[in-house]
Amino acid sequence: MLSMAIQRIKATYSLDAETVRMLERLARRWKTSKSDALRRAIRAASAKDTAGHDDASGRLAALRRLQDSLALTEGVVASWSRHVRAERRASSPKHRRPKRGS
Repeated sequence: MLSMAIQRIKATYSLDAETVRMLERLARRWKTSKSDALRRAIRAASAKDTAGHDDASGRLAALRRLQDSLALTEGVVASWSRHVRAERRASSPKHRRPKRGS
């Protein structure tokens, strides 16, 4: 069976001491070289970043569909807003009126 050679590029990066310690711990835990641990970590971060971006845009699209399906008018929103404010004022100790005869 023939296997294709994976091209390797030697590169130099400056890492702080704590990052190097974390990389060494990962390499030991995964029983691999630091280079391989670094490749795995970068791939995992890249996959997570890509998935998170797609997921966030999907959630925003779902929110927009929900908002559109409610067909809210400015009047309905204003009325709801007044109602909520009135309920908050009524339940706030700061805005309660003292009872008569107390």
